[in-house]
Amino acid sequence: MESRRFNTVNALLDEAFEKYSSLPAYTCLGTTLTYRDLKRLSYQFASYLQHHTSLKPGDRIAIQLPNVLQYPVALYGATLAGMVIVNTNPLYTERELKHQLCDSGAKALVVLSNVADKAAAVVKDTSIESVIISELGDLLPWPKRPIVNFVVRFVKKMVPAFKFEQSISFLHALTLGDKPLNSVSPEAEDLYVLQYTGGTTGLAKGAMLSHRNLCANVYQLKNQLSRLFNKESEVIVAALPLYHIFAFNVHALSGFSSGSHNVLIPNPRDIPAFVKAVKNFNVTAYVAVNTLYNALLRNESFRALDFSSLLTSAAGGMALTEDVATSWEKLTGCPVCEGYGLTETSPVVTSNPDLDIRVGTIGKALCDTELKLIDDDGNTVNDGDPGELCVRGPQVMQGYWQRPEATAEVLSADGWFKTGDIVVHVGDGYYKIVDRKKDMILVSGFNVYPNEIEDYVALHPDVIEAAAVGVPNDETGEAVKLFVVRSNPSLSKDELIKYCRKGLTGYKVPKLIEFKEDLPKTNVGKILRRELRENNS
Repeated sequence: MESRRFNTVNALLDEAFEKYSSLPAYTCLGTTLTYRDLKRLSYQFASYLQHHTSLKPGDRIAIQLPNVLQYPVALYGATLAGMVIVNTNPLYTERELKHQLCDSGAKALVVLSNVADKAAAVVKDTSIESVIISELGDLLPWPKRPIVNFVVRFVKKMVPAFKFEQSISFLHALTLGDKPLNSVSPEAEDLYVLQYTGGTTGLAKGAMLSHRNLCANVYQLKNQLSRLFNKESEVIVAALPLYHIFAFNVHALSGFSSGSHNVLIPNPRDIPAFVKAVKNFNVTAYVAVNTLYNALLRNESFRALDFSSLLTSAAGGMALTEDVATSWEKLTGCPVCEGYGLTETSPVVTSNPDLDIRVGTIGKALCDTELKLIDDDGNTVNDGDPGELCVRGPQVMQGYWQRPEATAEVLSADGWFKTGDIVVHVGDGYYKIVDRKKDMILVSGFNVYPNEIEDYVALHPDVIEAAAVGVPNDETGEAVKLFVVRSNPSLSKDELIKYCRKGLTGYKVPKLIEFKEDLPKTNVGKILRRELRENNS
C-alpha cells in the first residue's frame, strides 16, 4: 500500500471513514466497531461538543480514558469539532491531574468513572467547564452494557464515590449529538495535541504537536514499517495505552489511516484477559514494550497461541533486551523491530526497517529526518564516537506549551532538537543508544523524572533532602530507588512509600528506599545522581 501524505488529521480521518467504511476498526471486550460505526459515533460526539458546550475550535479537551471503545470516539469526535487533544493518564494522582488540567487550560474533560473521584476532587480549581463521564461498558451492546457496568460498580466495587457540581454521561452526550456539524478546517501548523512529558524542572510540560507534526510522522512510520501497514484489515494488538504518544500514533493515526483492525487491551497486566482478547484473531502485529513482551513469554496460555499470521512485532518506549528479543523470535518466528522516539518528536525518530532488522540497534532515521551527534561543546563528533543525539525533521514539536525558556534549552532556532540521549552510529545508517545524558528513569516504558519525585518527597516534614535514581529491575526494566536524608530518625520506609502513593502515580513510587547521613554533591551543591547509581547498580 502506497503511503499518503496528509496535511491535517481531519483529512486523514475523512479518508479513513470513507475508504474503510465496512471494515472493523476497533475491538474491545468482545465488541467490534466498524469504521462506519466510528464515523457515526464520532460525529455525534463532535455535534455534542459544538452545540451543547462552550468549547470553540482550538480549545483544549482532556481525555482521561484507558484502552476502551470510548477513547477513539472521544478522540475523533473532538478532532472533528476542531479541539486540541490533551491526552491524560487515568493513573494520575490528584496533584498530577490538577497540574495538567490547569497548565493546559482544558475546558472539557472526558473521564472514566473508575478514576473520576480524583477529577472530582480538583476540577473546581481548574478551567474545566464540561465533564463527560463514561462507564467502562458504555459502548457494549445490550444487555452486556448494563451487566458490565453493574458488575464493575457494585460487585467488583471498582468505582469510588465521586460528585461533580455539573456533569453529563458519555451516552447522554451522544444522544444529544443530533445536529449537523459546523465544518472546521484546521491548518497544518495548527496545534493538535498537547502531549505532556516530564522534565528537569519536575513538573510535566506540554509538548505542542501540530497536525503537520503528527501527519508527517504517520507518513514516516508507514514508510519504515511497510509490513505493519502494508494492507487493510491487519490485526494489530493495542496493548500500550492510547494516551501514550507511541500508541496514539501507531494505532489511532497510522493504523487507522491504513484500515487496520486494532484490538484494544484495557489492562495489559492482566495476562489471562489479554490472551482471551487475542486468541480468536489472526494477529498480524504486536506493538509493546520490553516488559510486556517478557510477561507474555512467561505465560503458558500465550505461548500456546497460533503465531502463523504474525508479520511484525514492534517495540519502543524502553530498551529491548537481547534475551527478550531472542526468546520472542524463537517462539513466534517474528523478530522484534525496535525503534526510538520521544514525546517531543511525535514520537518516532528512528526504527529498524521491518524488512532489515538488526537486534540491539534503534534502527535508521525515518525519511525526511536529519540526525547529528554532538559533544558537550556542541561540536559534531567523529563517526563511530558517541554523542548527544540531535534531531531535525517535520515531526519535531513546535515547542513546550507556554514555556519559551524550556523550549529554547532543547530546540535551536534552525530546528535542531537535543534529545539528551547519548547515541553511537554503528554503520549502514543504524544507531545504538549507549547512555542517557538525562537522569530520566524508564519504568515499563514510562518516563519517570527524578526531580518530580524529589520535589514531592522534600515536602514531607521529616525529610531534609532526597535523590531518586533508576536501578535495574527484571520486571520493569528499571525501578525507582530513593535516597533520603531524614530529620526524624523514626521516619520509616513504609511510611515514606505510603506518603509517595498519595501524590505520585504508581510507577513513580519508589520500590527501594535507603536512608543516608548525607548525599554526594558537587562543589556547588548539586546532588550527584550518577555517583548514587554507580554505587548501587
